[in-house]
Amino acid sequence: MKLNSVRLTNFRQHAQTEIRFGSGLTGIIGPNGAGKTTILEAIAWALYGNPAIRGNRESIRFMGAGARAPVEVELDFELGSHRYRVVRGLTSAEVYLDGSDSPVANSITAVTELMQRRLGMSLSEFFHTYFTGQKELSVMAAMTPARRGQFLSRVLGYEKLRIAQDLTREKRNRVRSAIDGMQRGMPDPEAILRALAEAASRKEEAEARAQQAAHRGAVRQREMMAIEPRWEMVQRQREQSAQLLTQITVAEEKEAALHRDAERITRELEGVQAARSQLDSLREAIEPLFALNVELQALNTLYREEGRRKTLLEADAALREEIARLEERHSRIERAPALEEEATLELEKKRAELEDAQGLLEARRTEWVRDRQEAQTKREALRQQYSELKHQRDRVVALGEDGECPTCSRPLGGSLHTVVEHLDEMVETVNVDGSYYKARVEQLEQMPEDVQQLDEKRRTLMQEVGTLERRLAKVQLAVQELGTIVRDIAAKQQRQVQMQRDIARIPAGYDPARHADVIAEVDRLTPMEAEAARFQAMLEREPQLKLEQTRIAQEIMRVQSTLGTLRTRRAQISFTEKDFNELKADYDRVRMELQESKVAAARAQEQVSSATAAMAAAQEAAEDLKKKVAELDVLQTDRRLHDELDRAFSDLRTDLNYQLRPELSELASAFLSELTDARYTEMELDDQYNIVILEDGIPKPVLSGGEEDLANLVLRLAISQMIAERAGQNFSLLILDEVFGSLDEARRFNVVELLRGLQDRFEQVILITHIEPVREGVDRVISVRYDADRGCSIVTESEGGGAEIGVGEEVEPMTAERGARVRSRVPEESLEAGAA
Repeated sequence: MKLNSVRLTNFRQHAQTEIRFGSGLTGIIGPNGAGKTTILEAIAWALYGNPAIRGNRESIRFMGAGARAPVEVELDFELGSHRYRVVRGLTSAEVYLDGSDSPVANSITAVTELMQRRLGMSLSEFFHTYFTGQKELSVMAAMTPARRGQFLSRVLGYEKLRIAQDLTREKRNRVRSAIDGMQRGMPDPEAILRALAEAASRKEEAEARAQQAAHRGAVRQREMMAIEPRWEMVQRQREQSAQLLTQITVAEEKEAALHRDAERITRELEGVQAARSQLDSLREAIEPLFALNVELQALNTLYREEGRRKTLLEADAALREEIARLEERHSRIERAPALEEEATLELEKKRAELEDAQGLLEARRTEWVRDRQEAQTKREALRQQYSELKHQRDRVVALGEDGECPTCSRPLGGSLHTVVEHLDEMVETVNVDGSYYKARVEQLEQMPEDVQQLDEKRRTLMQEVGTLERRLAKVQLAVQELGTIVRDIAAKQQRQVQMQRDIARIPAGYDPARHADVIAEVDRLTPMEAEAARFQAMLEREPQLKLEQTRIAQEIMRVQSTLGTLRTRRAQISFTEKDFNELKADYDRVRMELQESKVAAARAQEQVSSATAAMAAAQEAAEDLKKKVAELDVLQTDRRLHDELDRAFSDLRTDLNYQLRPELSELASAFLSELTDARYTEMELDDQYNIVILEDGIPKPVLSGGEEDLANLVLRLAISQMIAERAGQNFSLLILDEVFGSLDEARRFNVVELLRGLQDRFEQVILITHIEPVREGVDRVISVRYDADRGCSIVTESEGGGAEIGVGEEVEPMTAERGARVRSRVPEESLEAGAA
């Protein structure tokens, strides 16, 4: 793998940073927190996504970027014979192959999976291969022997064998549990055989009972066939007798009804004769009724008109009173328009005075509030500054001369007293300023007297304006009411004239006494008129009644003839209730015995079916037992297989661990020989995974600091080489992040020189450190610093030990053999956002 370039946009403290990598030894140098390791984090995030970052997804956004500003990393690298360009953002990702404009993967998941397949490594394997993190060169030296073995197994992927073995054991335990559960749930074979025998015996007995029940049913069926025709004939005779008796009863009831109708008609004809004698006298009595009804209608009309006259007279009186009240109100509000103009002018004057007072009050109050807030802000800032200075002084005093300077981070030494005095002076100055602003805040807590006077004047003017507004509203209402009153008076006067015309047109001459007499006489004669009408209707119905009397007499003679015929037919039927009851008893007995025989046969057949089902269940249980035995054999075979697989995994892990130390020793020895010009050609790991360097085949009893650094470095390179070879990748890239730890300058120089010696093996070696002197030993330097004014990291480039090239200057591209070119630009809008 070879890195070509990486571009960071709004990624953590990098607003807009682009770095182009080349071959050779490159140093990324800058103080802690400047954003060096963030560059490596961005590379890992581009390849593996969110699992490669610290914190959550939103935590990587540049603090000075807006909420909608893009967060993006673009990584260009070569792998095998292909060149890849990965562009990853918070919500999107694309991969472009060999300079194509169309992505080969365009989703976050697809890009992550594609990169993992092409690299052939997980995130953990990638870091353990190409990356060596802070202080990892001596990480194994601080471990116990058991922890060293576990560490090597984990980074080389042997933990997968342990996981596979754990999965195998879990599967074997599940198989064992299944075997135990199946054995406990399997039935007893002897019990199944007994159940089969019992079911066969029950079936044989049930079939015998079914045959006996069928024989009894056949006998009863023959008896039923003999008695059933006689029973049906007797039933028909009984039904015929009952039908004739019903017809006779109906005819008798019809005869009685006809006799009642004949008696009714006779009575009605007698009533007709009586009505004829009374009708003449009634006609003479009701003769004046027609004239009285005509007179009553005329009197009713005069009565209604008289009531309307009284209503109109009452309305006319009420209307006169309403007109008088409106004219009185009109005289009181005639001056309303003149009063409205006066009130409007006075209100405008008061409103202008109120507006002036309000503006003056707001200006003075704003000035007072601003002074108070400014004093409070200054006081809080001085409190915070006092607390920070006091804490800083106490820490400096506590650390003493061995402590670091809070400004330049260098040891204080003999400058401790000067620094403490300077801090005391600053504390005193802040304390004096704080006392002033405290008094100033207390002074401004109360509202100034001139502001209070202005506020009181404003309230007085507001009350006066309110009074004038209410007065103006009343006057305006009166003006509106004046027009309404004028229109109402005109309308009501017009209505009064019309009402007087209506009263004049109403006719007179109504006589209440005559009206009452006519009503009494009509009420007396009206019932007599109804009675005469009833008598007339009876006379008109007389011919119809005589025809009805003749028809009924003929119908009575026909019904009496029918009754004679029905009684004769019923007497001819040879049927007795005694014979019917005796035959019914014989029929019911035979029918009951036949039903019992059918029930017995059905019960016997049900027992046969039950026995058959029991036998089938027993046979099914036997088949199920046979299947479970076969399944149990399969599970037993599976358990034996997993037992063997568990032993195989144990043996394989033992063999791999046995081969691990010789293979690592061989790879490390090759690196050691190259780095020491064959001075040391062998390095081994003993059974405690301790590093042993052989000189002429003899283990060195004591290693110097440089030799120990050398041994740790070649061991870490050997581990990375093994992981890369097993992943099928060329090991051409090496990134070392803060590997120096607490090494002194000489040992740091030795490590850098050792890294130089690997250039024929590693095309790219990137060294990340905060130690400035390292720049003298590398081919090129990428400097990273944090600009507090801009709020972002600034990246510049220089030759090893040379002058820096500033941001924004034109830089000639360097060849791949000469190194990296870095361009870092901070957009103006990002800087403004950071300053805000």
